[in-house]
Amino acid sequence: MPVVFRYRTLFVILLALPLTGCLFRSRKVERTMSTAPLESATQQELIDYINTQAAKVHSMQATVDIDTSVGGVKKGKVIDYQQIRGYVLARKPAMLRMIGLLPIVRNRAFDMVSDGQGFKLWIPPKNRFIVGRNDVETHNPERPLENIRPQQIYDALLLREIDPEKEIAVMQNDFEIVPDKKGHRVEQADYEIQVIRKGEHGWFLARKLVFSRTDLLPHREFIYDESGNLATDTRYEDYKDYNGVNFPSQTEIWRPQEEYDITLTIVKLQLNEALPDDKFTLEQPPGAELVHLDQSPANQAPASHAN
Repeated sequence: MPVVFRYRTLFVILLALPLTGCLFRSRKVERTMSTAPLESATQQELIDYINTQAAKVHSMQATVDIDTSVGGVKKGKVIDYQQIRGYVLARKPAMLRMIGLLPIVRNRAFDMVSDGQGFKLWIPPKNRFIVGRNDVETHNPERPLENIRPQQIYDALLLREIDPEKEIAVMQNDFEIVPDKKGHRVEQADYEIQVIRKGEHGWFLARKLVFSRTDLLPHREFIYDESGNLATDTRYEDYKDYNGVNFPSQTEIWRPQEEYDITLTIVKLQLNEALPDDKFTLEQPPGAELVHLDQSPANQAPASHAN
């Protein structure tokens, strides 16, 4: 048999094989899409919304319910803590104070402040007074709540403006998974504003804001470090009008590296009222154990030297 004829015969056989249905199987693929009516916006309109809302809030004073959980894949389990009442004070450009109260007795469970650079954390039940810098990571699995930094709360609560001189913003049309009216998980179109910033080692994705197409409000923000790792994943829900400012009444903050989750549900909110410096003052109580997170244990000051 000539070589050309043999190749033609083989080619015909290969074409015929799929027609027999023996070597393949097909299945139906469907996308379950949301039927909710969607709104449209341009990239500039979304950027203007972020900057306008950010400019409206100079300070906040809130009474909140605090739900906290610690753990995940790294720890192998999740611990849910009992909900507590708390207070959050924030003043631009970087001042924050957060106080948590013990259930029932309402004594202080913790008190922490930050000026954007350093922070102080007072834990009365453990008689520990902790100080450190916001940029120093000290992941401690034995004391997971001591990994919380006030600056992380501040950055999640108050959306930052997009600085055109230092940042580049681009828009992406994407999809998110949301529950429909029957509780089924469906795909729904969204808008994403990606903010790129120039760091010490070049340009990097600093954060990403996800806008729902049903109300054109930011319902999620991802914050990244300069290495591209996800640092904070924040969800915003139940927006309400607070004296002309559209503000989420529930904010959930997930820190995947430290594996802790804090949900703040607003009970009462006052915006743009004067908050003097003494509202952000936290002194070490007498007799408290002083812990410097950016020092080695050998250099720690003993409790008896506290003042």
